[in-house]
Amino acid sequence: MRALVILLFALGAATPVHAAETAAVRRLALLVGVNDGGPERVRLRYAETDAKAFSTVLSELGGVLPQDRVLLTDVDRAGVLAGFDKVRRLAEGVRTAGARRVEVLLYYSGHSDDEGLLLKGQRLDYGELRRSLEGLPADVRIAVLDSCASGAFARKKGGVSRPAFLVDSGIQVKGHAILTSSSADEASQESDRLGGSFFTHHLLSGLRGAADVTHDGRVTLTEAYQFAFHETLSRTERTQGGAQHPNYDIELAGTGDLVMTDLRATTAGLVLTEPLEGRLYVRDAVGTLVVEVQKQSGRATELGLAPGAYRARREWDGGVSEAAFTLKEGARTPLAPGDFLGVGHEATVMRGGGVAVSPQGRQQLPVNLSLVPSMSTNTLRAGRAAVENRFALGVVNGGAALGGGLALGLAGNVYDAEVSGLALALGFNTSGADVAGAQLSLVTNVAGGAVRGAQATLGLNVANGDVDGVGQLALGANVARGSLGGMQAALGVNVTTADATGVQLSLGVNHANGTMKGVQFTLGHNSVAKAAWGIQGAVLLNRAPSLTGMQLGLINLGGDVSGMQLGLINIADTVHGMQLGLVNVSDEVHGAPVGLVSYEKKGQLHLEVFGSDVQLTNVALKFGGKHFYTTLLAGLGPDDRIQRFSLGLGLGGHIPLGSRFWVDVDVAASQVLSTRDPFSSASNNLLSQARAMLGFQVMPRLAVFAGPTYNVAFTWGEPEFAKLTTLPVRSHMIASDTRMQRWPGFQVGVRL
Repeated sequence: MRALVILLFALGAATPVHAAETAAVRRLALLVGVNDGGPERVRLRYAETDAKAFSTVLSELGGVLPQDRVLLTDVDRAGVLAGFDKVRRLAEGVRTAGARRVEVLLYYSGHSDDEGLLLKGQRLDYGELRRSLEGLPADVRIAVLDSCASGAFARKKGGVSRPAFLVDSGIQVKGHAILTSSSADEASQESDRLGGSFFTHHLLSGLRGAADVTHDGRVTLTEAYQFAFHETLSRTERTQGGAQHPNYDIELAGTGDLVMTDLRATTAGLVLTEPLEGRLYVRDAVGTLVVEVQKQSGRATELGLAPGAYRARREWDGGVSEAAFTLKEGARTPLAPGDFLGVGHEATVMRGGGVAVSPQGRQQLPVNLSLVPSMSTNTLRAGRAAVENRFALGVVNGGAALGGGLALGLAGNVYDAEVSGLALALGFNTSGADVAGAQLSLVTNVAGGAVRGAQATLGLNVANGDVDGVGQLALGANVARGSLGGMQAALGVNVTTADATGVQLSLGVNHANGTMKGVQFTLGHNSVAKAAWGIQGAVLLNRAPSLTGMQLGLINLGGDVSGMQLGLINIADTVHGMQLGLVNVSDEVHGAPVGLVSYEKKGQLHLEVFGSDVQLTNVALKFGGKHFYTTLLAGLGPDDRIQRFSLGLGLGGHIPLGSRFWVDVDVAASQVLSTRDPFSSASNNLLSQARAMLGFQVMPRLAVFAGPTYNVAFTWGEPEFAKLTTLPVRSHMIASDTRMQRWPGFQVGVRL
């Protein structure tokens, strides 16, 4: 994961513009690519590739001579500092040789955090990096850092999240500009499809001419950054890492703009003609994606490319077409709509014979019969060439791909590339890429990429990508190494390593290592790594750091909950809604915690001492939310020579009346017990009360209260305490040995 920072240091005295234009300019470059950030960091795949690609563009279009480039790969902290020393000596040398203007460009691709660059487990602090840049004897300093959390480099200078870079920096400037493609707490991403990072890919496309909005054959820093900003934001909005948002901090003074590349410097070029439109992907002879551009009709666009053979892929109006062309030395080659041939899903014919091939270049053989992949009709007809079949029958079927057909394998089906259709086996199905259709087996289904359809087995389903459609059905386990957009149903375990939108059903464990939008239901454990929208239902445990919806289970663990927790034990941080359970625990509740025991960290916790007509001395512990509480009651009667005591539990509500007055209303149930033998039949009574208490807050930790009670007491058998109050009561029998007594009472006390 990586983010981009562009830092432009432009220091020195201003000179007349016409003098600067005629001055001899010498541009130096230090390019660093390090895939290894240390043992605790995931090894990158394209950091070194990006550095080499940036070096190529600077050589072809950026005016950097071979002897003025320092390219470093797989280096540590000392290696980078040694690179700075070499560039400083080069700059001093060209100054001595008489260059009137020196520009230095630093490019870094690799790992970093909010404190500095991470190089093979070593750190190069941003402060030291800044000092190394400022120590280079140059008129202009440009730095491009493609690394995670590099937004912190701008943040330390006061940068904030803002729209695209809009500043007219000049050739004659003072000060600096720090630009980032993501904030300090965002991650940028690499792409296997692009073969590099999103931002560097689009930045290089812009430098090759895709960003030349003025069509003057030159690409400025402003044009390149704005193009890369919009393309990166557009391309990352739907990725797992999420959209990258730019920051910048600018302190520049000057006129004009800084030219990064000159398309006229190349001896060959590609001209996208006026009528051509659509998104174009241009690859070189070895298949490397060198330029990606959204071409609009009406104006021609020139791209700076080296001489050689290329292939362009065009996506426009729902269709796909391709064109092959060769750029020649000293010529500009036009590319028009008529040069493209539609490919879609149609097969083409090889020039050397009549064997159909797919758009991916695989030979299309309709039928394959096999014992094992190496002993099959595919091998007899095509040798080791990549083959795509529509129907396959054998003990173990194999080949490059299954193209929209059916594979019946007694033991299994093994395909190197995608499967489109139905793969049916008693043993196993494996695909090296996406599955668009279904894999059905008794043991295992594995997709090397995304699944758009279904995987069904008695054993294990694995998708090394996203799952969309019917989903994964298994008696054992389902694993999606991407997002889920359908259903996972298993008797054992369901796991998706990214976001889930749909349903997870199991008897064991459901886990989404991202967000969950939908339903999780299990007899065991439901968990979400980020946020959940919907319902979590479990007999045992539900867990989500953020929930919008409902948790229904024996134990519910939530962070911020908007909705309801219903269970034996409910635990959350902030609740907007209701907790309903035996035990409720939270930091704060905006709603109602209803339970036998409810504790809210930001709620109320009070000790009350009061007297009543039932017991002269009573204590109560009240705890719960701001408006709902649980109270534990205990009383002792010294007026009757301490022959009895009481224990009880109540639930009620708290109503503030201004800043000092309040009212508590609750219902409580208590039992009056004998101090001689609490568990004897003589204690056969139950006291139920409806209580109202008007209170006045004398000071923050002291209040006084008083109020009426209405009491209903039940006694049965031969109780020791036939009457529980000193006040008159109304009594009558409701059964042969059960008596009910009713009376209005009172209580007066203090709250601490």
